[in-house]
Amino acid sequence: MMDDLKGQVALITGGTSGIGLATAELFLRQGAKVAINGRDGDKGLTAKKKLKAISRDVLFLQGDVAGHDECRRIVGDTVEHYGKLEVVVNSAGVYWEKAVSDMSEADFRRMMDTHVAGPYWISKHALPELRRAGNGAIVNIASDAGLRGNLLCTAYCAAKGAVISFTKALALELAPYNIRVNCVCPGDVATPMLEQQLAEAGDSRQGMEEMRNLYPLGRIGTPEEVARVIGFLASPAAAFVTGAIWTVDGGLTAR
Repeated sequence: MMDDLKGQVALITGGTSGIGLATAELFLRQGAKVAINGRDGDKGLTAKKKLKAISRDVLFLQGDVAGHDECRRIVGDTVEHYGKLEVVVNSAGVYWEKAVSDMSEADFRRMMDTHVAGPYWISKHALPELRRAGNGAIVNIASDAGLRGNLLCTAYCAAKGAVISFTKALALELAPYNIRVNCVCPGDVATPMLEQQLAEAGDSRQGMEEMRNLYPLGRIGTPEEVARVIGFLASPAAAFVTGAIWTVDGGLTAR
């Protein structure tokens, strides 16, 4: 699979850290040209510098996928720079734990706009280019939280559950154009988002140990492990895979 994406152009939202950044690294090693998107300019430039050590075919686009016009611009800037677009990975995300009684309207809207509206509008504006490519692929990043309820995560679970349903519906809609749409549902993964979650909870070392014990494989995942599944779904190796929901969770949801 080392050259499965050779010459293809991929847009990765949330591509400046965690799973998105690991996916960008993998895609570049497979010969793709990559545009990464993120809200933080400094973080984006740091990620771009790291990725350029692999390949010079890297573009950083600062922007917030929670807004429709920003999604249209991000896709447009990718196509303007590279001349085409064949793969979209919707990886941008936010996370916090709050009871329903404590959830503000602003926080709820941020959760939904980032996780649901973002992939929706990015996919919509990428569609003309994906159809032109004739074999496009969209990979959405959901979560084990979209498959089951997690304590104090009602908004996050609702958002990720919506991503899963959106993936299935869009896969049916785009199948006639040979555009495949799939979804990856990671469990806990060693990313900056998880580090922040554990730090906010208090004792991060104890929290990590308790988290590991939840997994049949006895550990949490790495961004690279999730990226490899994304890479497969984006590649011609998965040419007959669409509308699929892939759990990458160390057996967590098998219980």
